[in-house]
Amino acid sequence: MLCLIQRVTEASVSVDGETIGRIGPGLLALAGIEPGDGHEQIARMAGRLLGYRVFADDEGRMNRSLADTGGGLLLVSQFTLAADTRSGMRPGFSTAAAPGQAQPLFDRLLAECRSRHAGPVETGRFGAHMAVQLVNDGPVTFLLRA
Repeated sequence: MLCLIQRVTEASVSVDGETIGRIGPGLLALAGIEPGDGHEQIARMAGRLLGYRVFADDEGRMNRSLADTGGGLLLVSQFTLAADTRSGMRPGFSTAAAPGQAQPLFDRLLAECRSRHAGPVETGRFGAHMAVQLVNDGPVTFLLRA
C-alpha cells in the first residue's frame, strides 16, 4: 500500500460536477492498493496518515501531525499510483490490486482513519472518474509506503 500525501490549505473531490468531499487545512492522500495488502498494511498506513509530522510547530519545523492539528483528511483511491512505470512508455497495472480486492481494503482504511481521527475525514467515490482540486501548502508532498 502506498499513499501520496500533500499538505493542503484546502482540497475537494467531485464526481460528475458534484462535490462529494471537501476539507480545509490538512492532508490530501491518494491511496494505491497493491496485491498482498491486508489488515496489517491498513493499520500501519492509517497510523502514518494521522501521525506523519508535516505541519509546522511554533518554530516553523515540521513537528506536528494531522492528529496534532485536528486538520482534515481527504482520502482518495487512485489505482494508477500503484502502476508499474519502470519500462516502456505505457504504465502497467499488474502491480495494482484488482478492484474487487482493493475496494474493501480502501473502505477499511477510510473507516480506520475515521475511527482514529477527531477531525473531518472525507473521500471520493471508489472507481469513479473524479476531479480533485487542491491548494498544496509549501508545496509539501511525500510518498508513504506501509
